[in-house]
Amino acid sequence: MNSINASVLTEKMVRESFAAVRDRVAEAAIRSGREGRDVRIVGVTKYVSAEVARWLVGAGCTDLGESRPQVVWSKAADMQDVQVNWHLIGHLQRNKAKRTLPYLHMMHTLDSERLLGQIESDIEPDRPILPLLLEINVSGDKDKTGMSIADAERMLLEWQSRLKETFPIELAGLMGMGTLDGGLDQARRDFAALRELRDRWAVQFGIPLQELSMGMSGDFEAAIEEGATIVRIGSILFQPASVG
Repeated sequence: MNSINASVLTEKMVRESFAAVRDRVAEAAIRSGREGRDVRIVGVTKYVSAEVARWLVGAGCTDLGESRPQVVWSKAADMQDVQVNWHLIGHLQRNKAKRTLPYLHMMHTLDSERLLGQIESDIEPDRPILPLLLEINVSGDKDKTGMSIADAERMLLEWQSRLKETFPIELAGLMGMGTLDGGLDQARRDFAALRELRDRWAVQFGIPLQELSMGMSGDFEAAIEEGATIVRIGSILFQPASVG
């Protein structure tokens, strides 16, 4: 289970760890000229059970992220008595879109025009607006998922031509990861590059693109300092608060 030792987790530990992460987020936001409330914490619960995810919600983290649609289905069923905003942070196969979309508060991993077309086909027309984030492979790293910059620009151009069409979806921003092997300095450069793309595309295509989902347990403070509005944090929420 990755670096999380589920056998030693307690609800008190999860509450303390979330409080510590929330403080670190707020401090990083202040360094970037913002406030803690300007940055949303998505608690990544893919390595923990629904029971532990419930503890995280009880600690105040109501935005939860999962990588696999099947896990969203099962955890949403197990936790339907609590208010959770579910975020899909992993790939969505087109044949799972119809079943998955009703659960989602936000999808971070729009990575192709074909997937966008499937979402438009499958989404319920009377549901609340679903924000979609374009997943961008900003560094061109072969080990990372996401669209190339050229493919993203083609999608944005296509979307711009269809803004008058009515779908309960919006292109709300970008999602990306720091280079896996480049250290914190390289990750910071990747985050800055993603922010610069967002700013340029918002003007070029006339689409607000307000959200920047970037930063995980090891680099979220650098991501916030470079403009992240959403951080996706997993492992350090399920370790003693002194870790990280």
